[in-house]
Amino acid sequence: MSFGQGGPSWGGPGAPGQGQGQGQAPGQGQSQGQGQGPGPHGPQDPYGTRTPDWSALAEASASRVRRKRWLLIGGGAVATIAIAAVVATAVVSMNSDADPGPGSSTDALPPTGSLPDEPTEDQPSFPSTNAAPPPDPKDYVSSADKDKAPLNAGTLFPGTKMKLDDRVYTKGATSQTTSCSAATQGRLGGILAANGCDQVIRATYYKGGVAVTVGVAVFDKEAQAQKARNAAKDGIASLPGSGVPTFCRAPSICRKTTNSYGRYVYFTVGGFTNRTNVTLKDKDVYTAGDDVAEVTFQQILARGRAQASAAATTPPADE
Repeated sequence: MSFGQGGPSWGGPGAPGQGQGQGQAPGQGQSQGQGQGPGPHGPQDPYGTRTPDWSALAEASASRVRRKRWLLIGGGAVATIAIAAVVATAVVSMNSDADPGPGSSTDALPPTGSLPDEPTEDQPSFPSTNAAPPPDPKDYVSSADKDKAPLNAGTLFPGTKMKLDDRVYTKGATSQTTSCSAATQGRLGGILAANGCDQVIRATYYKGGVAVTVGVAVFDKEAQAQKARNAAKDGIASLPGSGVPTFCRAPSICRKTTNSYGRYVYFTVGGFTNRTNVTLKDKDVYTAGDDVAEVTFQQILARGRAQASAAATTPPADE
């Protein structure tokens, strides 16, 4: 009896491992063109004793889910591109339509000629806020043409005392003369006269044993006063009287100052009433001279301010 071709099959039809056209023992069957071992779903189990391959099943299910997801994403992208193309086409179409069609908003506007006119009644008016700047006080003490306020010893040196900070000085004699050289010492008289001096007004102030005379030389113009100040030599003559003895006359040494403001040049001469020579250590003499010069400047400045203020509040003659 042969166990080759044509013999009985072991295990009957569908026995595991049996191939077509060739019989072999169980577990060793081969079919032409196929490899040996399990079929497409794992090893064959004719008796139902083995479990399914859950890993393979899960992988197959995940693959199907991924395919569906990519199909949805691709479809959404295509739809978005299509909508954007439609919108862009609509915008281009609207912009290219230059002529407004009938029934547009411009048809509802009336022609220019039919618009109502502006109201013709008078409108309220308001005064201009561009007021002129106030006058410069120095302008009113720089020229005789503007400097019209009364000018004398009483207006330049008012009262009976002069005070600066906590220092008080008593006023002595005063003087006013149109002979400018008569109120000076040395070369100063000729210099004042050469520059057109109109008058010299003097006053003396004293405190303790120190006295100071201030003399104000008056000119028509500021330029004349500046020239006289720059050329000044020697000084003003001291003015005794009203309780003050003669002081600061040769050969006494005294302290002198020269300043100007506008058309006024003011000089001081200060020293001891006992005619003692002044030295750099004599601070009382220096302080008294500086105080009298400062107050004189303030009086001239106040004169300019008063006249400038009056001019600012007085309307022009043609109004």
